[in-house]
Amino acid sequence: MIGMLSRLFGRAEPVLSEASARDAAAIATLHAASFRRGWSDGELEQMLHERNVVAHRATAGRALHGFILSRLAGGEAEILSIAVASARRGRGLARALLDLHLRRLAGLGVAAVFLEVDEDNEPARRLYQRAGFREVGRRPGYYQHGPDQTATALVLRRDLV
Repeated sequence: MIGMLSRLFGRAEPVLSEASARDAAAIATLHAASFRRGWSDGELEQMLHERNVVAHRATAGRALHGFILSRLAGGEAEILSIAVASARRGRGLARALLDLHLRRLAGLGVAAVFLEVDEDNEPARRLYQRAGFREVGRRPGYYQHGPDQTATALVLRRDLV
């Protein structure tokens, strides 16, 4: 009886694990809810089949609450996307995903990790700063926020070795 009540009223903590092509549809849904231009199921499925792509997910039951995705190249990696469902934001899930992901990348021999973040995205900038990323470049006009409005992408780097 207690187990049934806790499943009904409790919120299970998300479990972090590697993501696979089977997760493409759920990741596409969360990506579309999190970004202006979402990736399709097909794009994500293709990406998740690539040998040089590393992905992790946060799930509770059958529900996807977050993911992170990187592409490896020549001893470096680029974080392509990270997202957490709006209901789970502000609880440290993005940090847990990022920490797990960086440990996995280091285990694969990755020396440096890069990413791009919208200069106006304060929560993401704080996450990356706390994780040891530093600004190494800027791309003015990279993000389209409207027909006549753009934002600069900050290029960030973190060395893993």
